[in-house]
Formats: sequence, C-alpha cells, structure tokens
Amino acid sequence: MRKVFLFAAACLFATAPTVHAEPAYPTKPIRLIVPFAPGGSTDVLARLLAAALSPELGQPVIVENKAGAGGNIGGNYVAKSAPDGYTLLIAAAGPTVINPSLYARMPYDPAKDLRAVSLLIQEPNLMAVNPKIPAKTVPEFIAYAKSRPNEVSFGSPGNGSPAHLAGEWFKQLTGTTMAHIPYKGTGPALNDLLAGQIAMMIDNMPALWPHVQSGKLRALAVSTDKRTTTAPDVPTIAESVKGFSFGAWKGLMAPAATPPAIVERLHAATTKALETPELRKRLIALGAEPVGNTPAQFAAVIEAETASWAALVKLTGARLD
Repeated sequence: MRKVFLFAAACLFATAPTVHAEPAYPTKPIRLIVPFAPGGSTDVLARLLAAALSPELGQPVIVENKAGAGGNIGGNYVAKSAPDGYTLLIAAAGPTVINPSLYARMPYDPAKDLRAVSLLIQEPNLMAVNPKIPAKTVPEFIAYAKSRPNEVSFGSPGNGSPAHLAGEWFKQLTGTTMAHIPYKGTGPALNDLLAGQIAMMIDNMPALWPHVQSGKLRALAVSTDKRTTTAPDVPTIAESVKGFSFGAWKGLMAPAATPPAIVERLHAATTKALETPELRKRLIALGAEPVGNTPAQFAAVIEAETASWAALVKLTGARLD
C-alpha cells in the first residue's frame, strides 16, 4: 500500500502544471524618452517626474531627448523598443494625436504601437509677446499685427506643432497675416522670443510662464476656455477671439505589447508620484494641473484628441511630407 501511495504521489507531482513567477520589475534604470529638444514643457515635466518616480520604483529614472520630425523620431523609438517597461514615452499631442493627420507618412501608428499608462498633466497654452511689442492685450496685438501685414512673426517648436497650428488658427479667426517661424524645439524658439527676434508665441504655459514672472515676456492670454488658477488675472484668448479655445496635455506611454502587470506597476508608481506635495507644487506653479488617471481613461482622451486635432489640421490646411 505504501509503495502504491508513493507512486501515485510521484505521478501527481510529475504531471502538475509548472507555475512561473512573474519576473521582478524593475531591476534596472528606466528611460523616459522626450520626443522634443531640451527646454520645452515636455522636457521640464520629464525631469520633474523622473525625480519623483525614481523613489517609487526603486531604480534610477533617466531622461533622454530624441527630437525631430515633430516628435516622430522619439515616438517611433519607443514604439519599436522592447515592451519590457524600461523605455517609456513622455507623450504630447504632436507625436500621439496630431501627426497621424498631419504627415503623409508615419513611421509608426500611435494607436496601435503605443499603450496608454496615465495622463500626467493638463495645461493651458500661453500667448506671450516680447516686451518690445507695445500691445498689452489681445485686441491691441491684433490691431498691431493688422497695421503691419506680414511684418509681425510668431514662433513655434516646428512645422505642424500645436503652437504652429494655434498660430495659424489665430490668424484665420482674426484676419491677421503674420509670418510663421519654425524652430527645432521650444527652447530655440523661446530664446528668439526673449531676444526680440520674433514677436509672439502661443505655447505651453510651463515653458513661458517663468519668463513672464521675471518680466522678460508679457502674457496676453491663455488658450483654454477658462482662466487658470496660476494666473487668474490673465484673460483667455476666447474673451477677445470667439471660438478660440484648446489646451495641452502630457502623458506616459509604453510600447503596445508591454505586459499588463508592468503597465499597472508603472501606473501605480506614476499616480503616487503625482500626489507628492513637492511635485504638485512645482507643476501648479508652472501652470500645469497634475492628473494621474487610469490607462483606460487616458486612452479615451487620446481617442477624442485625435479626432479634434484632425479637424483643426483640416481647417488650417496644414500638411507635411
């Protein structure tokens, strides 16, 4: 009887399914890819987030800038990276929801090749001018630009960027004929705005607001339909230009095939980091609102934004090869 029992037990263990433990994550440094040049709001956010995220994940979080092609180089790099949670994208509207409508050819499909982790922040865009420009309000700036057709210039981080489309939309709604000057990133454009080489920009508030506070730029308005708590005295563009309203956002994304367990780990760490008082204080001071929603909620935002930006691209007639 004892021999029969031992034989049966041996057979049971031999045929039992093997249970594989989930590999530990993370076990090495994580890279946050910024698809734009240093100095812009995406870069600022990435570096603030990296500092707050590292303690949550127990590993160094390193920021790398891979700029070019309106964010497509960085977006494609992450989309084609190993789906192991170690290469992530700080996503913005350009390479995620605008470029599929703007570019005739895309090296990747954001909807299929990237996976939402969390919406990080929402932020207004700020319309700012060099103090040499006499205009102190949006109506005054419109009058100034109309009195100098094709002489007043506005800058952007590049052709097809949200700042570029915003400027073109502003021109259409106001009947102004400003010249668009594209740059390779917000940083170079901002430098020329500060130097007075261009007159105006409509770009993410976190990049421009510190220079408004220092007196090096003058804020005319914010792009959202409501005033921001960071600068309640700054009016909205829509208060003077009916129908002009849009905001900006940044999110965290991973390659599409990233395992759900890793996405959940990243989501939990990210939302916890966004709740830390120091990071919240820094972001709010720059004009950004911390969010930290679920992957499903962020995916819904991306879907809605893709449709709305496609309509604006069609309205402005913008197209890039």
